Amino acid sequence: MVKKNLIGGEWRGSDDVLEARFPYDGSVVGAVSMASRADMDDALAAAERGFEITRQLPSHRRSEILQAMRRLMRERFDELVEAMILEGGKNRKTAVGETSRALETIKIASEEARRIGGEVFSIDWTPAGEGRQGFTRRLPIGTVLGITPFNYPVNLACHKIGPAIAAGNSFIIKPAEKTPLSSLILAEIVLEAGYPPEAFSVLNAWGRDTESMVSDPRVKMISFTGSAAVGWMLKAKAGQKKVTLELGGNAGVIVHNDADLDLAAAQTAAGGFANAGQNCISVQRLLIQRDVFEDFADRFVEQVKRLKVGDPRDPDVDIGPLISEADAMRAEAWVNEARQAGAAVLLGGERRGTVFPPTIMTETAPEMRVNCEEVFAPVVTLSAYAGWDAAIATVNDSPYGLQAGVFTRDIGRVMDAWQRIEVGGLQVNQASTFRVDHMPYGGVKASGYGREGLRYAIEDMTDLRLMVLNLG
Repeated sequence: MVKKNLIGGEWRGSDDVLEARFPYDGSVVGAVSMASRADMDDALAAAERGFEITRQLPSHRRSEILQAMRRLMRERFDELVEAMILEGGKNRKTAVGETSRALETIKIASEEARRIGGEVFSIDWTPAGEGRQGFTRRLPIGTVLGITPFNYPVNLACHKIGPAIAAGNSFIIKPAEKTPLSSLILAEIVLEAGYPPEAFSVLNAWGRDTESMVSDPRVKMISFTGSAAVGWMLKAKAGQKKVTLELGGNAGVIVHNDADLDLAAAQTAAGGFANAGQNCISVQRLLIQRDVFEDFADRFVEQVKRLKVGDPRDPDVDIGPLISEADAMRAEAWVNEARQAGAAVLLGGERRGTVFPPTIMTETAPEMRVNCEEVFAPVVTLSAYAGWDAAIATVNDSPYGLQAGVFTRDIGRVMDAWQRIEVGGLQVNQASTFRVDHMPYGGVKASGYGREGLRYAIEDMTDLRLMVLNLG
């Protein structure tokens, strides 16, 4: 059965149909109608009408709707897990983890909906302000367009849906073309949870057609998660509207000679290969102080060897397929390119269809694409450094700046790294992949700007309004 799009409360199909395929074997697991430009226009018109309703919703009602959404997500937990496994090739462990996190994301949004406040502050800092009092409040911005990626299609959609509802905005979600099914389950849940139906739409659409919504003045804010190339292109088309970009990375992690090597090996092995490396904060570049390089490398390789590769439906599998064979072929080509230029492969490197095994490389050079670009596959490079300053410089030698990690027992080095490493978030004695859903999350440089994390996203999805009261 072909799934329809939700447009302002109406389920609408089309003759343009996209098949969803299981990345592990290419079998068809579903199909969705693709929205037309007319559908998008109708969704935008409905969102404007819906905003007149949602902007009046009291905070307790917005919170209650999010609580109902969380309850319904819990009831359909297994359905969300299965959808992600089949449409995205996500292994079962990771799909369960993502759905559990999505429940927490919506829970936090329901709490933050009651905390959107303001400030009372003095105006009389100068003589001109005598007899006056200042007040601020946050008001919903309008229609939010949320564009979500394939790698975490449920939780990252909730990072747009949750704050939009909490703030009282109308919103449109455009899922990734490769993972269209799970977002339609979320659409059904939002509808059943009681958010005004005019106020939200979920549109499976081709990327080229989505650009018409990006430039439409009825959209007041864009929240995009995806590749740097697409994100910056959309920002250029967005005009005056607010834009939050959560983009790519090639995270560097430093392991200094005073680190707990067992902890570092376990953390980085998990962080480098989770979700088959399809994670924008995945450990990609491991920098190890020369004195402990061999010792750490041995421990790291042993950790990675324990990972099971195969069919993501198997509950014991740690690494399933990449999202497409083209992505697996690209990863293989980059590894082979580096090998031909002198790099060594300690583990992995041989593709089987869409499955690319966990791959560890040494003796790489900074200009190799496995280092200087975002590989977005289960590939980690190991490089030795002599001095601390050289390690900092190597982490910063990247167009990206999303998150990084440092393993050391020296608090002085920790504080130095926090000041000097050019990233949005530094993880200490844990891998760069650490994220909980209420923390401010985002990057600098090519990795984007703005922050997710429910309170921070709500700030972006609201306008700060000032009132100055003349008490005289």
